[in-house]
Amino acid sequence: MPVGVIAEVLSVVIGGIIGAAGGGLLSEDFKEKLNMIFGLCAMSMGISSIALMENMPAVVFAVIIGTVAGLAIHLGDRINAAGGWMVGLAGKFLKNGNSAISREEYMASLQTVIVLFCASGTGIYGSIVAGMNGDHSILIAKSILDFFTSLIFACNLGVIVSLIGIPQLVIFLALYALAGVIYPLTTPVMVNDFKACGGFLLLAIGFRMIRVKMFPTADMIPAMILVMPASWFWVDVVLPLL
Repeated sequence: MPVGVIAEVLSVVIGGIIGAAGGGLLSEDFKEKLNMIFGLCAMSMGISSIALMENMPAVVFAVIIGTVAGLAIHLGDRINAAGGWMVGLAGKFLKNGNSAISREEYMASLQTVIVLFCASGTGIYGSIVAGMNGDHSILIAKSILDFFTSLIFACNLGVIVSLIGIPQLVIFLALYALAGVIYPLTTPVMVNDFKACGGFLLLAIGFRMIRVKMFPTADMIPAMILVMPASWFWVDVVLPLL
């Protein structure tokens, strides 16, 4: 049973509902400062993941080429469009967030949480590990942080944050089910490089959350697909030639 996946999705859904319902009770200063702390946590998690990197050329190559691919197919714009569709759909039935923030800021924040909840290296790897050997600890630990993160984001974005649990559930369950196929093809070195690549995304997300630099995190997602093949190619093909 995908206990970890369920815990992770429920943390986002419940946190989003509580945040949307009680967001008006918190001051803007309180929400802003707490969001900075969550950004700091995301950055520290990213740095600790990057420290696991074993083949820097392969990881850097995956991040650069993956981002180029994401930009070329306008992945970030497509995710924004999907987010806009979700906002429009939810707006027919529910109140959507803080009207005091601009549409541009709203969509930028929504893209950040979509990537954070659906495409983080921790979530993807945790789903695969849970499906392969039943270890749900990674996803359960992630769910604790995501509960509070979704709560705070929902204070401004509204209940739309809870709806992110739907694509998250689909993605993580698919990875959980495919774990028996994916995991045997990996090596510990490939897994560490994968975690490091996810660390780059988490670091970029942290910078977005504290509004220092709006990295194109959604366009970086293809790097997560490229990094393990790149790691394998570097170790098995390139290094023997050097």
